[in-house]
Amino acid sequence: MNSFKFVSTRGDTQGVDAPQAIVQGLAPDSGLFVPEWFPSLDFDLAKIHQLSYCNLAKQILKQWLPGYTAEAIDAVVSNGYGSGTFDTPELAPVKSFGTRHFIELFHGPTLAFKDLALSLLPHLLVEGRHLKGISKNTVILTATSGDTGSAALTGFSDVSETKIIVFYPDRGISPVQKKQMTCQNGDNIFVCAVDGTFDDAQNAVKAIISSPAMKAHLAEFNGTFSTANSMNIGRLVPQMVYYFYAYGQLVHRGAVAPGAPVNIVVPSGNFGNCLAAWYAREAGLPVNRFIVASNANCGLSDFFSTGTYNVNRDFQQTCSPSMDILVSSNLERLIYHLSGNDASQVSRLMEELKNNGQYNVPPELKTALQNNFSGGFADDTECCREIGDYYKETGYVLDPHTAVASRVLSRYQEKSGDTTPALIAATASPFKFTSTVFHALFDDCSETSDFELIHELSRRCELEIPPQIENIEAWHPLHSDHCHPSDVAEYVRNAITSGE
Repeated sequence: MNSFKFVSTRGDTQGVDAPQAIVQGLAPDSGLFVPEWFPSLDFDLAKIHQLSYCNLAKQILKQWLPGYTAEAIDAVVSNGYGSGTFDTPELAPVKSFGTRHFIELFHGPTLAFKDLALSLLPHLLVEGRHLKGISKNTVILTATSGDTGSAALTGFSDVSETKIIVFYPDRGISPVQKKQMTCQNGDNIFVCAVDGTFDDAQNAVKAIISSPAMKAHLAEFNGTFSTANSMNIGRLVPQMVYYFYAYGQLVHRGAVAPGAPVNIVVPSGNFGNCLAAWYAREAGLPVNRFIVASNANCGLSDFFSTGTYNVNRDFQQTCSPSMDILVSSNLERLIYHLSGNDASQVSRLMEELKNNGQYNVPPELKTALQNNFSGGFADDTECCREIGDYYKETGYVLDPHTAVASRVLSRYQEKSGDTTPALIAATASPFKFTSTVFHALFDDCSETSDFELIHELSRRCELEIPPQIENIEAWHPLHSDHCHPSDVAEYVRNAITSGE
């Protein structure tokens, strides 16, 4: 078992093991937990395709989550992926069109890539509490831009000694995403719309988790905070798995030679999915370049072009709502690693971001970023055009987030001449965003609801409706809470005491 620890990006050098990091969620100094060093995964890349997704996950988690026993990891993966909630035994199949390969990450219970990590995180958390002898209850506090919420609620529903509280932007998600959250069963779950943006909700959540007063209040009820979004290292490590899995599939079908590099293209808002791909490369996955695709909220893609991260810009509500984010939490982790684990520099930059809404990285760090990453964005018009054009060309239906990635990849290839095979993270099912997709394909749905369009999209494109949402129009909402961002803390206080 590897003996490395997880340390804080802001200087908590004492370090903790994986169970402690996952149970805590955030470091005590409000930093994010990162590995001290990157354990290498010495897979035979010519034979990696012989491993099932589950067996591959077990091998990776055993090396990257020290502190868990091998038996515990086996149980976590078997329980997380063996419940029959994925609609394909492959879990994450790869669809190829020439040198462009889409890894479909939307076959889980909520039809989004978050399912592949959040099917495991509840089991990791419960086992982590057991291994560390923690008898306190856990309050999972999470802000979502659309997909994390439903996936986390599904994963943590009725998990013992756990409450989960999810905040989402009231007007910033699709009708399907909203219904998935507001109709979720579970005696331990709380769902609340916030009259603001994802960043408003996320900032409130971070403040609560770091607040000594809120921690003391929770301690009165024998509880502790954690989080289910990608600030938790327990989200990122399982996401590494599908990049190795997809590479194995490409080798198996002869799309790449064993050891030959690919480019990885990720539609990104909070940067966790792309960071997981970068971690995979640090562990041994052959990757030439990472292409970060943003929508009109393009602060993240601008950062890789300029070295300046600036959130002093107008927020845009787009047709790819899961990327409607201005503050990308996981950039903090990347800056830490590429700056040589310089926690003091990270702390300084995060303080500048907090006080001024922007920071500039030093020249050597900017060079390191641009040697590895390219950024680009596509607005709603380009996104919809890509959905229509790609369907006409291939018959493949893209969701709005994957369409952004596909369009950004085309622009990158045109500009750079880079012909490296590209692996695109297809992050959500088109059935979650039927109005946008149907309008892009057929332009005749103005008076039709998203739920009716599920059936119409299925009929016209000859696609099978995912069983996970087949009758979603008949689901009955169970949650209708709503609050202002300034009232999030009070909502959490009330949720903590509920049922006590």
